[in-house]
Amino acid sequence: MDKVRFGIVGIGKMGSLHAMRLKLKTIKNAVLTAVCDTAEERREWAAKNLPAAKVFSDYKEMLDSGLIDAVVVATPHYDHPSIAKEALEKGLHTLIEKPAGVYTSAIRELNALAAEKKDLTFAIMYNQRTDRLYAKAKELVTAGRIGELKRINWIITDWYRPQAYYDQGGWRGTWVGEGGGVLINQCPHQLDLFQWLGGMPSKVTGFTKVGQKRNINVENDVTAYFEYKNGASGVFVTSTHDFPGTNRLEIDGDKGKLVIENGKLIFNELAVSETEFNATNEKFMPKIPSRRIVKRMSLPERLLSMVTGQHAKILKNFTNNILFKEPLIAPGEEGINGLTISNAIHLSGWLGKSVELPLDEALFEEELKKRIEEEKEINKKKV
Repeated sequence: MDKVRFGIVGIGKMGSLHAMRLKLKTIKNAVLTAVCDTAEERREWAAKNLPAAKVFSDYKEMLDSGLIDAVVVATPHYDHPSIAKEALEKGLHTLIEKPAGVYTSAIRELNALAAEKKDLTFAIMYNQRTDRLYAKAKELVTAGRIGELKRINWIITDWYRPQAYYDQGGWRGTWVGEGGGVLINQCPHQLDLFQWLGGMPSKVTGFTKVGQKRNINVENDVTAYFEYKNGASGVFVTSTHDFPGTNRLEIDGDKGKLVIENGKLIFNELAVSETEFNATNEKFMPKIPSRRIVKRMSLPERLLSMVTGQHAKILKNFTNNILFKEPLIAPGEEGINGLTISNAIHLSGWLGKSVELPLDEALFEEELKKRIEEEKEINKKKV
């Protein structure tokens, strides 16, 4: 194989962008040969704008067509794991959009199947792992330069969404349509990066406010507290009703502190670890010698990266893994990690108490089903 033939399931907002990247040949050694959507207007758009790709209304027919080697799953959240499983069963390399799904048990089954299909590439569109600042943070963490984690905090409240946003589609702001609110829709990338950089917590305490200043059925204001096995702690704060909002990530370790905010990474690296310094220091209120490292990205660079670079890099990496065994930036199996945190925050908020990891997946699904049924009853009453 010298080129990977791609098919895309779902050519809405994200799927159409992926289709255009492939059409415009921004991904070397990749070609778009098929697309699929259940909506007639999207198929009409594809027929007009993607003349080289065969258009399907049934994704199963596309998977069986023999026209593709790899599939990108860009459908609503609930369908990601089931379609990905069918694609892998058909012998197709598979790239899923974020989030991996809505509940972790489905992803666990998907991961088990992917592990059996060792000759197939399975990846997830965690494109923010390619962001220069987060990639630099990962480099520092992996090299041990931050040291053992003490604290990781992220305030990400610049997702402003007015009521008009939720009113534009019946599936938005619903449990049955999305499986959640800000956690499952806006924050999958941040929850992935949170664990990618800080590791998985052992206990989660979540506070989730439903329909805060918005007429929706799901959470749009969240504060979560995390505990780690080594005694470290974490806080994650997000909302969709703050304006202008904040996006600030802080990681404190035994050897220094890292902050990412406003297109800039600042790392204060200690000359000696705080543990070593504390063991020998005799001064009352000392300062530990340190050096400051700064990495910047201009606003145009960040915007360009978000619009074109990040998704293209994941598509390129996925293609190169298939053809040349280039290591994956975002292995599909890792999609379960951020989703576990999301599910744990929801479950804790619903139960009004902390939850331990590993997550009680059956209990989460039971509580989610309750909310879906309540939502159906509310809609009936409205009618």
